[in-house]
Amino acid sequence: MPEPDAAQGRHGSAPRRLKPAPLLFEPAAAASDEAHFFDLESIEDPRELLSRSTELVLAFRAATDRAMEFQAMAAAQLADPRRFDRLTPAVIAERAEWTEDYAKKMIEFGRELMRGGEVPD
Repeated sequence: MPEPDAAQGRHGSAPRRLKPAPLLFEPAAAASDEAHFFDLESIEDPRELLSRSTELVLAFRAATDRAMEFQAMAAAQLADPRRFDRLTPAVIAERAEWTEDYAKKMIEFGRELMRGGEVPD
């Protein structure tokens, strides 16, 4: 099963823009300044700027993948039929602002992750 698309909007709409979570290692004052982004604006050498910005892109991609795995595991846990307070895929979808079909895929993805199985690309 392929990984669900993290950018899918609610009810199959265009990708939605989420307010990014605050990053723990960037000061709040700097994050509030639109021109400031991890001090990239202060790097004058284009080679250094390319290198540092590429490092950030790779780090954010890895963080996105890992966060999606945690979303999937949480969805699987919430949908576990052994739970007396389990949630339906529709309720999970509503809480996570997903479509119900996407919630079902995430639940299955989470179950596979929790079983420790390989999740095919």
